[in-house]
Amino acid sequence: MIRFEHVSKSYPDGTEAVRDFSLEAPSGQTTVLVGSSGCGKTTLLRMVNRMVDPTSGKVWIDDENVAEVPPVPLRRRIGYVMQNAGLLPHRKVIDNIATVPMLNGVAKAEAHRRANELMELVGLETSMGQRYPDQLSGGQQQRVGVARGLAADPNILLMDEPFGAVDPLVRADLQAELLRIQTELHKTIVFVTHDIAEALALGDQIVILAKAARIGQVGSPQEVVANPADAFVAEFLGLGRGTLDLHLRETPNGTLVVDSHGRPAGRLTKQAGQ
Repeated sequence: MIRFEHVSKSYPDGTEAVRDFSLEAPSGQTTVLVGSSGCGKTTLLRMVNRMVDPTSGKVWIDDENVAEVPPVPLRRRIGYVMQNAGLLPHRKVIDNIATVPMLNGVAKAEAHRRANELMELVGLETSMGQRYPDQLSGGQQQRVGVARGLAADPNILLMDEPFGAVDPLVRADLQAELLRIQTELHKTIVFVTHDIAEALALGDQIVILAKAARIGQVGSPQEVVANPADAFVAEFLGLGRGTLDLHLRETPNGTLVVDSHGRPAGRLTKQAGQ
């Protein structure tokens, strides 16, 4: 479990990125932070692994205050996936994936064995492990990024707009792959996006953020779409504007998010207890 306790972040130039934010991200579920650019969602994400330290407040992992854990060992036990994958260009794919386990003292042969397992898990042929990142497509690089994030078998996976730089068809494939992996592994995932359809498709818990990480609404995808908390949330969802106008539609294969034209915008994951 991850818990934000009244965290704020201000910078010397007076910029207030986060103001008095509190939230619990349940264990084994995907919490999606969604909001416009500059609302503080990436700042919140990076507080978990101490890439950003809050000006005030605390971040907890279970009963451990992350401020009391040295940053390097903390980061090595938390998976991190970013936009554009962030792979090391001079290292083969298999070595990119094996980086953190080897830094943690795992023997190279064992780290490579684990890397091959993870390549299969994310839908890549193991032969691609001998290629360099620039020999892969954008979607393949993102799959490698997910594999690298999982390589040390972390309980927590942080994902910062990981699918934002690929085309819509590849993005849909990567979203489906993440849902499949999460069904199998049950990681505690914090996922950042500005795309509400992606948030609804992937999240167990949706957190809609306004400026300075003010919480507009927290809830399941069904709750957010069916009962927006206020005009800000309704506007963010596109309800009533005819541009997005999201609705839920039950199908034999599950619950779809559809727009005003009946076009699928995403699929809802099964929520705990449902």
